[in-house]
Amino acid sequence: MAASRSTMVVHGQPSWEVSSDKTHAFMTEVGGQIGPVTFEVDGRKIAPLSVAPWNEEPEDNSLPAIIRVLRGDFFCMPFGANGTRYRGEKYELHGETANERWALETYSRYEGMTTLHCSLELGGVGRKGTGRKGRADKFVMLRDGETVVYQKHVVSGMKGPMDFGHHAMVKFGSEGLVSTSRAKLRQVWVEPTERPEGKGYSALVPGAVFKDLKRVPTVFGGYADLTRYPARRGFEDIVINVNDPRDVMGWTAVVFPKEGFVFYTLKDPQVLASTLFWLSNGGRYYAPWSGRHVDVMGLEDITGYFHSGLAESAGRNSLSRRGVRTCVAMDPKRPLVVNYIFGVAAVPAGFDHVKEIVVGHGEVELQSRSGKRVRTVCDGSFLTSGA
Repeated sequence: MAASRSTMVVHGQPSWEVSSDKTHAFMTEVGGQIGPVTFEVDGRKIAPLSVAPWNEEPEDNSLPAIIRVLRGDFFCMPFGANGTRYRGEKYELHGETANERWALETYSRYEGMTTLHCSLELGGVGRKGTGRKGRADKFVMLRDGETVVYQKHVVSGMKGPMDFGHHAMVKFGSEGLVSTSRAKLRQVWVEPTERPEGKGYSALVPGAVFKDLKRVPTVFGGYADLTRYPARRGFEDIVINVNDPRDVMGWTAVVFPKEGFVFYTLKDPQVLASTLFWLSNGGRYYAPWSGRHVDVMGLEDITGYFHSGLAESAGRNSLSRRGVRTCVAMDPKRPLVVNYIFGVAAVPAGFDHVKEIVVGHGEVELQSRSGKRVRTVCDGSFLTSGA
């Protein structure tokens, strides 16, 4: 289809519709945020990603575009707050890719594959901040017969260190069971995620290093179990899960036993080194959050130093000193390619925390700790495909 394909307003934002026979998604023009996404599974419609509660309210232009739009999943470059300049560069929260207006290149539907291709010129005249020049190309792909969203981001023409990542946000309508692939390191953000003097509250001990997601120290004494959510209403916390670099594939999964499905993400840990857990359960009492952004967990696959931004990720930090990669060296002669998958599958009764995800020929198998197995159509080889 031609590049003149029009947008429609969805939850307050002009968005492109992207659909296959089993997956129905929207992507916002501003920020390239993918959401809502609805999957058809066994005749049911499942919409696992969150949409901020203020999206239908009049826009507050004093807020960054990323916050006004906030929904689903989006690509961040640089990833993080970016409050500190890096060699003269200054970025909006999570960078231009999450805030600026993407341009539609092509929309195609061919042999059971739907592809949306958009582009964004980085560091352009008139942009907020003083960012680095380059170009980002975004491809969103859906395949008939699959309950999967494939994304490819190609960043070209850029030189120097950079951090980046995806920012998927899951809404927990019932209790979810959270698990990940092997971890090299797990740590709570080194500062309080929120502070009372700023009208926010956090529950986990800042900087705590831990091995087990079920045993994370809290500021009240005792431990929190991060494998079950929602929990700790009235608090916001951030935790990083550094993937084992020996693994060919990294994954995060949330099983919803009551609703009978699993949400999962797949990535190449050589490209996206860590997963940031943003536990958002009403702990921000300032606008526009106002204690109403609840039961959401960000499963944010990144290469970066927590959510602090480019300057901190490119410099020496507590993770890089432990051998964790927190940025990459961009080469204008060799584009950066970031491939990413998220999807859902039905699970039977008794299917608990995911223990392992194994890639087969055109499918993945999810194995639970209880011994139950589920196979779903998904092309895991996409993660290592080139530009």
